[in-house]
Amino acid sequence: MTTPNITLYATRPGFAMPETSPFVIKTEVQLQMAGLSYMRESTIPPQAPKGKVPYLTDDGEVICDSTFIRAHIERRYGVDLDEGLDARQRAEAWAIERLLEDHLYFAMVWFRWIVPENFAKGPAHFADRAPEAEREQLRRDIQARKDDDLRGHGIGRHSAGEIAALGVRSIDAVATLLGDKPYLLGERMSAVDATAFGVLAAILTPFFDTPLRDAVVGRPNLVAYVNKLMRRYYPEHVWEPLQQAEAV
Repeated sequence: MTTPNITLYATRPGFAMPETSPFVIKTEVQLQMAGLSYMRESTIPPQAPKGKVPYLTDDGEVICDSTFIRAHIERRYGVDLDEGLDARQRAEAWAIERLLEDHLYFAMVWFRWIVPENFAKGPAHFADRAPEAEREQLRRDIQARKDDDLRGHGIGRHSAGEIAALGVRSIDAVATLLGDKPYLLGERMSAVDATAFGVLAAILTPFFDTPLRDAVVGRPNLVAYVNKLMRRYYPEHVWEPLQQAEAV
């Protein structure tokens, strides 16, 4: 195996999470699943090659987007994060990943960025390092850009109640697919579990009050699943839902 020289460009801890981005969590977990060593550097999306995180460099090569990062590490280092899955299960994993990343993630983002109380306590602080006289305008601008993004996606054209209904339907689907199994596709963890962990943890964080969080809290198998993976991959992070579960 080629000796890795990998740097993962990530976000920072925030919102009671070890990382503010579910996609960074996904990639970091997949790197650990692959048994690869790496260094971490914090960055912000405007400084990334495609304007999004994560991205990584590997011996000078730049790879953007968590899905392409996974493909790169599997190809270059000869690993299969879906080892043991048959063709149908691999197709199911891709379908679940699209539900999580292209639908449920955007519902989570709407409640995090557009609901005034959540924006004020969370994403608004991304402007804190700007000169004081510019902060309020910058906050208005970044929220407006996110609103445009969500309207372009389509989910931002709905009411809060409609977005919640769509998100809860996806949460129900994931809870049903997980059932009483330890992982989404059976007894062994696969790459899609890293994706699910990132998105569900971003919803479950107690930092934001949303109907999506209420829905996840109401599905004990999802709470236990997130707690288990948080304990495994971020053992140093103080995770309130885990503490609450252990106190019961």
